[in-house]
Amino acid sequence: MKKTMILSAVCTMAMLLSTGCSANEPDSGSQENNSATSGETAEDQVNENTEETAAVDPAETQTDEASSTVYFTSDISASGLVKIYDALAWTPQGNVAVKISTGEPPASNYLRPELIGDLVQKVDGTIVECNTAYGGSRSSSAMHKQVAEDHGFTAIADFDLMDEEGEVEWPVTGGSRLDKVIVGSHAENYSDWIILSHFKGHAMAGFGGAIKNVGIGISSASGKVYVHSAGTRTSGSIMHSDQDAWLEALAEMVSGFSDHVGKEHVIYINVMNRLSVDCDCDGNPAEPDIHDIGILASSDPVALDQACVDLIYQAEGNESLVRRMESKNGIHTLEHAEEIGLGSRTYELVKIDE
Repeated sequence: MKKTMILSAVCTMAMLLSTGCSANEPDSGSQENNSATSGETAEDQVNENTEETAAVDPAETQTDEASSTVYFTSDISASGLVKIYDALAWTPQGNVAVKISTGEPPASNYLRPELIGDLVQKVDGTIVECNTAYGGSRSSSAMHKQVAEDHGFTAIADFDLMDEEGEVEWPVTGGSRLDKVIVGSHAENYSDWIILSHFKGHAMAGFGGAIKNVGIGISSASGKVYVHSAGTRTSGSIMHSDQDAWLEALAEMVSGFSDHVGKEHVIYINVMNRLSVDCDCDGNPAEPDIHDIGILASSDPVALDQACVDLIYQAEGNESLVRRMESKNGIHTLEHAEEIGLGSRTYELVKIDE
């Protein structure tokens, strides 16, 4: 794996993760951060690391003009989410779409309304989604809107099923798999986007974060097939025999989206809680083996997802999730995304907790 740039004291997170639960400990299922309860707190561990590394000469660390900033907080709460959004110092210019996953019933690990509500309302955002291409409870507009209501999203903001009235195509340039993206037609109603993702494992991509939330989540049902099939069809099965090809298509879809709306009009936030090997499209996911980690945010989706992957590799109890990511060669999505200029896998991790 390409070495990422983690600069100076603000970027030393391994000790934070060492206080997590083991694979045999129960997970509370809470949307709040589950802090370590024995010995030193996670915050104490990070502060000690800061003292130990404060004398590091920045000139001796790896530097790269293409590096991106990724912000981190261990506070997985509504206020923590707003705080990390504020750290990005991003000002939307018009209608704001907040892209989430509504989550497959009955028991998926989607981000709960009580966690995201304050942020959505702060930006006067509309929660947006598209229908699925694999069946389930969100494959038709009527059923999907019912799920959004049942899961509490319509109570905190307007909800827009972007492909309810059709789809549009936007061009992709510089890729090898796709020449277009196919998104819900209502996507053209928004000038600014918050990609609010639950980071977790995924049965086909290895992991799901910011890039997955755009590449599949903003695609219409036929657009999802187009990405999954690496640009070879728009109907039929989402299964594809060439794993790397579809992962490359996933990255290229996000590149086409970013180019169309403008990079300055998109920010990305990943919440690292309920870290199951299964995604929120699974209504009965496996219980997490990893302790909740925190919330990360960036204007660079590649750096953001890379930072989350790196934290998983440092986490205690990570065996099942690492095995899932590696079995699907999930890192190839980020490799290709960097190659086509979507973002950088090199980053500076900045901790914003006081």
